[in-house]
Amino acid sequence: MTSVLEPLAARYVRRDTDIPPEPDGVVRAMPVVLRLDRPPAPRTPVLEAAAGAALAVCLDPRAEPGGEWHDAVATWVAGRIRKIARRARGAHWAAVQELPGVTCVVDSPDGPAEARALLPGPVDEVPKVVSRLQIGGTELPSDEPGPPPPGVPVIWVNADLEMTVGKAAAQVGHASMLYAAARGLTAVPSFAVREARGDRWARLCDGVKGGAGVAVRDAGFTEVAPGTITCIATPPS
Repeated sequence: MTSVLEPLAARYVRRDTDIPPEPDGVVRAMPVVLRLDRPPAPRTPVLEAAAGAALAVCLDPRAEPGGEWHDAVATWVAGRIRKIARRARGAHWAAVQELPGVTCVVDSPDGPAEARALLPGPVDEVPKVVSRLQIGGTELPSDEPGPPPPGVPVIWVNADLEMTVGKAAAQVGHASMLYAAARGLTAVPSFAVREARGDRWARLCDGVKGGAGVAVRDAGFTEVAPGTITCIATPPS
């Protein structure tokens, strides 16, 4: 069965086609809602939850041909895979659980980190419960999670860009999808997210050229210049 992620494999991995404009002129995005209680979970597990949730929607059985989500997900993947991150807690977080999507939970020493990726759709038709949520003004400081565990893919975030948590959440979601498309995954792995800068980042970029990683090159709509590599996903060590 052809994966809903096949267009990403063609564009980003095999370079068969360029990224097309929206086929019908409608701008679509996947809302990614981060649970940020008081106090919130640390930045790294929040980003790991966002990476897993975004991919989980795409690999959900409902997104397969004939499934109730297929048309929405396939139409979105066929264009630019925009994501818009927002924050929620309390009653707002509970309300978001009623919307079509997948919640990913990642354990941390400070408690579970959670993110819910919702079914993508037109940006001007976002449900009211989501449109009321914001991400601006929220920041999670860099933490120190230690080396990534063995046996899991790693999404390296370009620390020199100093992206906000909302921007970084969208980027790691892109990275998990591109990695899955490149590897032909049918299930969501446990991604580790780590920061890299300087020489380490330069080595990762060199590895992309040799096929050792999959890079996310940003379209430049927010925070960074077009073509900037924001994340690189690498296979388990």
